[in-house]
Amino acid sequence: MPHQERGAAAPAVATRTIGPAVGAGEAPLEDQPLERVNQPVSFWRGFVPTVRDIWAYRELLGQLIRKELKVKYKDSVLGFVWTLLRPLLYLLVYAVAIGVFLGSGKVIPQFGIYLFTGLLAWTLFTDIIGGCTGSIVGNAGLVKKVYFPRELFPLSVVGAALVNVLLQAVILILAYMVTWSFPSPGNLGLIPLALLALIFFSVGLGLILAASNVFLRDVTHLVEVGLLLWFWMTPIVYDWTKVRTTLTVDNDLAWLFQVYLANPMANIVLAFQRALWPGGQTEAGAAFYYDGNLYLRLGVLIAAGLVFVWVAQRLFARSQGNFAQEL
Repeated sequence: MPHQERGAAAPAVATRTIGPAVGAGEAPLEDQPLERVNQPVSFWRGFVPTVRDIWAYRELLGQLIRKELKVKYKDSVLGFVWTLLRPLLYLLVYAVAIGVFLGSGKVIPQFGIYLFTGLLAWTLFTDIIGGCTGSIVGNAGLVKKVYFPRELFPLSVVGAALVNVLLQAVILILAYMVTWSFPSPGNLGLIPLALLALIFFSVGLGLILAASNVFLRDVTHLVEVGLLLWFWMTPIVYDWTKVRTTLTVDNDLAWLFQVYLANPMANIVLAFQRALWPGGQTEAGAAFYYDGNLYLRLGVLIAAGLVFVWVAQRLFARSQGNFAQEL
């Protein structure tokens, strides 16, 4: 390779000026007016392009879901077994405390399965809400370095939660095999509707909480307290007829009972119980079946959930421009 001669012109090197070049007669950069980087996002436009971006990054979404599943039980000896042990522990505690000590197990047939059907829906809900709340803060490094739709972080939590609930459903199938009692096929159509209602509602709420937690870290603690209160406002460890009797018969508070039934999770749990609890098919268990039109209620929840997701995504989009700065 020939050597460059002394005094010869140096080879040209490609360079790129960072920022706008200052032309002749223009003021220095420090004297020029500030230009806003994060332009305001319209509240009414942008949802459909965001959905297209999420679809374009679907492979990355799959990677993030796998990361959520692996990181949760990283360096754990039992690994995914913990996904099964937690609902089993809840089931044992509530079955003894509510079923044995308070006597609900003597009234409600197959009380263990009754409990688990409600816990199955509730566990999915809490996994999504709890995971979405910390999803942006927990991935601060990626948020500050790489661009892709930030909605992928909450959605990856949803995907991981769905995988976990499928694993937990194995326990329910084993319970059917042991008791040799199976749910009525005619009610199984409630499950996909209940899952859609749960996912839409939890995704919308999760997007709002994920964005709020970036600016106010107390949101995580508020969610923990709120979910505890919400749990006892949902007919999981007790039957809904006790609430109806207490509010409408003893105290004539029918309007308050309707407010109680307006709880989305109450309708979703009632749907899970009707579809997956074989004990309700018996004469003793029929009294605990909710006699309202759950198909209509779930349809309304799905429609409202779609609107809620749209509103939540627009709020999320308007705030995500400041995520990197806050993190």
